[in-house]
Amino acid sequence: MTHSTTATALAALGHDARLKVFRLLVRAGDAGLNIGEIGEHLSMAPSTLAYHLKTLVDARLVTQERQGRLTINRVDFDIMHQTVDFLTSECCAGVTLTRDTAA
Repeated sequence: MTHSTTATALAALGHDARLKVFRLLVRAGDAGLNIGEIGEHLSMAPSTLAYHLKTLVDARLVTQERQGRLTINRVDFDIMHQTVDFLTSECCAGVTLTRDTAA
């Protein structure tokens, strides 16, 4: 992951409705949910939901698969893990600050 792709993923998750959709899809696991099911769970209008799903898909956090008339939405767990790994990759690595002790 790069700074840019991580920033895009975080920006997509930075909206309350998209975060709710994403967390619901995480709970659904690999089976995913179709748009109607997501709308039922979150009481969200289809047009609003489509807009938020597009943002999550564009950020590569969610994939969509057509199954007949349905579109199944799933979290891309690999991208999700890469995003978290990017955020924590330098955890506790140590940072030295230069301080002016004469002041």
